[in-house]
Amino acid sequence: MNTARATAAGTEMSTGSATSADGTTIGYRQAGRGPAVVVLHGSNESAASHTQLARALASRFTVYLPDRRGRGLSGPHRPGHSMRTEVEDLQAVVAAAGAEAVFGVSISGLIALQAALVTPAIRRIAAYEPALLLDRSGRYTSWTGRFGQQLASGQVADALITSMYGFDLAPPALKVLPRRLLTAATNAAMKKEDAQASGGTVTMRQLAPTIGFEGLLLAELAGAIGTFADVGAEVLLMGGDMKRPAFIRPAFDALARTLPHCRCVEFAGLDHGGSSDPGPTNRAGQPAVVAPEVLSFFAQLTDLRRGNSMEPGQPART
Repeated sequence: MNTARATAAGTEMSTGSATSADGTTIGYRQAGRGPAVVVLHGSNESAASHTQLARALASRFTVYLPDRRGRGLSGPHRPGHSMRTEVEDLQAVVAAAGAEAVFGVSISGLIALQAALVTPAIRRIAAYEPALLLDRSGRYTSWTGRFGQQLASGQVADALITSMYGFDLAPPALKVLPRRLLTAATNAAMKKEDAQASGGTVTMRQLAPTIGFEGLLLAELAGAIGTFADVGAEVLLMGGDMKRPAFIRPAFDALARTLPHCRCVEFAGLDHGGSSDPGPTNRAGQPAVVAPEVLSFFAQLTDLRRGNSMEPGQPART
């Protein structure tokens, strides 16, 4: 494990790295003191996307913020990238940190749950709106071919719009706008961000190539709800009440019924980006609302070590 000092979003953090099973470097930021917690970002994000949540958790924990592959401090995707790769990357950071607790959002919520199936060290998972498809219809994943073609031809803005529609993330107001206007606005936003980006910033343009892999991961786990009945870790399943993408609510309810050690929390007024830092592409982010629940849940790790845990049974929703 290599470490160095760095400044991230106005807060001094240490940076370090772990080596995944295939030799790829997985870099992370680190802050706080106490038991280790890994905070894994979602799609179209980097480690910096959960800086505010990390600050809140750092009052009690040492927080590790990995960049998933293709982003920031970490190495690139390799041929054959799959959920197994993502799990191995998380395992490398969990081992380096000595962590027992993992937070994951969207596709990373699934990565954390999948990792718990094969990683006994993971004893607590806080999952914000895991992006699980309950069927293999391809409704939310058939866009990846078009996305790849657009990206290969340099149409980055068009590719981003394709993925936004494909994931069902487009707000109703955007759906009525001509695509050419969306493309122009996205290009303008990327140019502005590129011009203003400081050192270490992971921009929309840099994140764009990673999004296609997210669609492939979504397709790989589609219909796999039954596998999560074997998750032995305690799970805090969280979500907002503004359900978009449309598949989030059915997935949330199915996981609540399937996970054997699960408690559910719903946040009024939050959407799919509720746990992430607010910004130009996530104006509704409210990590300060999510943080107390995560902090309380992970603070029970001391009780877990003493052998006390939530009893299996019907999940409670608050």
